[in-house]
Amino acid sequence: MQAEYRQRREQLMAKIGNGTAIFRSAPMAVMHNDVEYAYRQDSDFFYLTGFNEPQAVAVLAPHHQEHKFVLFVQPKDREKEVWTGYLCGVEAAKEIYGADEVYPIAELDEKLPQYLEKADRLYYHLGRDRHFNDKILGHYQELLRTYPKRGTGPIAIEDTGTIIHALRLIKSESELVQMRQAVAIAVEAHNYAREFTTPGRYEYEIQAEIEHIFRKRGALGPAYPSIVASGVNACVLHYIENNRQIQSGELLLIDAGCSYNYYNSDITRTFPVSGKFTPEQKILYELVLSAQKQAIAQVQPGNSFKSVHDTAVRVLTEGMVELGILTGEVDKLIEEEKYKPYYMHRTSHWLGLDVHDVGVYQHGEDKPQILQPGQVLTVEPGLYIVPDTKLAEDQPATDPRWVGIGIRIEDDVLVTATGHEVLTAGVPKAVDEIEQ
Repeated sequence: MQAEYRQRREQLMAKIGNGTAIFRSAPMAVMHNDVEYAYRQDSDFFYLTGFNEPQAVAVLAPHHQEHKFVLFVQPKDREKEVWTGYLCGVEAAKEIYGADEVYPIAELDEKLPQYLEKADRLYYHLGRDRHFNDKILGHYQELLRTYPKRGTGPIAIEDTGTIIHALRLIKSESELVQMRQAVAIAVEAHNYAREFTTPGRYEYEIQAEIEHIFRKRGALGPAYPSIVASGVNACVLHYIENNRQIQSGELLLIDAGCSYNYYNSDITRTFPVSGKFTPEQKILYELVLSAQKQAIAQVQPGNSFKSVHDTAVRVLTEGMVELGILTGEVDKLIEEEKYKPYYMHRTSHWLGLDVHDVGVYQHGEDKPQILQPGQVLTVEPGLYIVPDTKLAEDQPATDPRWVGIGIRIEDDVLVTATGHEVLTAGVPKAVDEIEQ
């Protein structure tokens, strides 16, 4: 794996030329008082280094004669390690992670200028750590002040995301191996959850079984707070209370994925708790499923990312007009976004080291992102007939027989050289497959 991290750094350095790029590790996050969450490294930092400790900085300086990849890390500290676990340390970090030089993090201010003073541009993402932002900006301002004496140094700052996020958007084979494992674990959890679900159980019981499988199969845990939403709770897009007792005749929406070595899966399925759809549930479910299938068909190299969402919107809008949920001419309803009270979110997002992974969706107003082999995206249309939905004046009141039904179907889809692959196909979604 170290060879791949090195290749990624070389790709990035080739793009920054005589610049210097600085990457900061993620800070520790506090759960409450002095109790911290389990540490999760910054995705860009991890992508380039594989290093998984806090209080670290990576510097890429392709113009430097000796040290093109430099790490600043916490030194070994036996007293600290007794409390919080073992540290890699300076010497081991150089050997394990292939840095040309490694310094203790306390020496950052002293050592960093030598990697900046001959750079023509500074690449750094102004993140949430304002103290560290000020530190980097302070070095930049000092170099600008002393520029006349040297005639060298960065005269501009550029966000690292403009380069590294384009690299992260295309997944390597080793990345896909890890994503497939994250998918396999989540597929098993979803399939078991459907079998385990019966009227009378609580949503949190289903959540517990899902997350038990995540950890049992080697995942780090949930990729995001698991959503187990029964009945009208399914109309809340990010419902995470998971504390309601599941009732007979309802639908259960489960949106859950896991993180495996930081790579994520993201799956949603909606199914009848009692084993059979009611007529209304089945009609809306099949409409969402049709929208999803037709949207997935748009996942082809050369198609636009936007075409996936546009296809889902059209199928859903046409279906709602046919059912009398919306009235009017389809193109105008879409143009005026009259479907949004029932379908208020986008159909897709990138997937990878982050659940909502990095990478642009649009290159200016008229230049949508074009799908390329190696990209992974979700396809997740839905319909949510929320009680007391605020509708436009020219739209009919919602027929009570639809109210309270929430449906979303989500798969993870890989763009291939010849089309696409539905990575999460192992979780059934056809009516005859999920009805008992």
